[in-house]
Amino acid sequence: MAVSGMETLDIISRLQSSDVDNSTLEALRITTDRLCSEYPYLPSGQLVTEGRQWLKRVAGLQGQRLTLAQHKEVLTLSGWLALLVECVEYDMGDRPAAESTRRAALSLANESENGEIAGWAHEMRAWFCLTTGDYRGIIAASQAGTDVAPHHGVAIQLAAQEAKAWARLKDRRQTEVALDRGRKLLEGMPYPENLDNHFVVDPAKFDYYAMDCYRLLGEDRIAETLAQEVIRASTDFDGTERAPMRMAEARLTLGVVAARQGDVEQAVNYGELALTAERQSLPSLLMVSRELAAIVHRDYADEAAGREYLDHLNTLTRAT
Repeated sequence: MAVSGMETLDIISRLQSSDVDNSTLEALRITTDRLCSEYPYLPSGQLVTEGRQWLKRVAGLQGQRLTLAQHKEVLTLSGWLALLVECVEYDMGDRPAAESTRRAALSLANESENGEIAGWAHEMRAWFCLTTGDYRGIIAASQAGTDVAPHHGVAIQLAAQEAKAWARLKDRRQTEVALDRGRKLLEGMPYPENLDNHFVVDPAKFDYYAMDCYRLLGEDRIAETLAQEVIRASTDFDGTERAPMRMAEARLTLGVVAARQGDVEQAVNYGELALTAERQSLPSLLMVSRELAAIVHRDYADEAAGREYLDHLNTLTRAT
């Protein structure tokens, strides 16, 4: 049956009408940004609960009458919240849940045609591969993410993840190539408005990734300098630690450098500080802690400080 002009106008009007006002969506944007900004320091249990609750609320809006633009916005907000929940699930050691949520985020990204969210979903895959020792998987995930989000900030972090993989494969040239690509991308991006948002890459975060690479390559002086800069940039004027997980890995880097230089007391000191941080990403923390533990076990297992650190790390690993 042919559609008359009046019927066509009615259809367009229905598509442009909505049960959700723009102020509601703006409030949800602000809430999503707030939750993503609380990732570095809010207790994992609290953040994952809030994230899931808000994800459920936002997803529930799809059952209401939305304009096409609002429908896309709801899918986008759901994608960001899914990415956040996935991060915290993995921090807590719940790998199956994190992978399921990652796949959901990627599906939402594809449905909303949002390359940036898709890029972060691939970046998460690279992170999972990093902590499980699948270094070729990191490279594949990084390249897949770069293909879908070449001009977004996530491309910087994807380059950094690829550099981490090459560093663990002991390929210095490819590590430097990936780091250089990430730096050039960073220099070409506008300075972020909200540095606290977990899905924003800033110079301090890139230093953190480079620190990891140079530690693996045995460049102790560069790694130490970068670790000190990460700690400085992550500490407020009053001593408050704004990025405790990042600082934990910086301290472990300083611990590795101290252990290589023969200072077991300082090495273990840094190692213990990292293990006792209130906000932890367990897979990443244990991965870097084992680097320090390998040196302590090899060179200082007979010393009391070395034994105590190894016992503490073993206890945490068993609990995880």
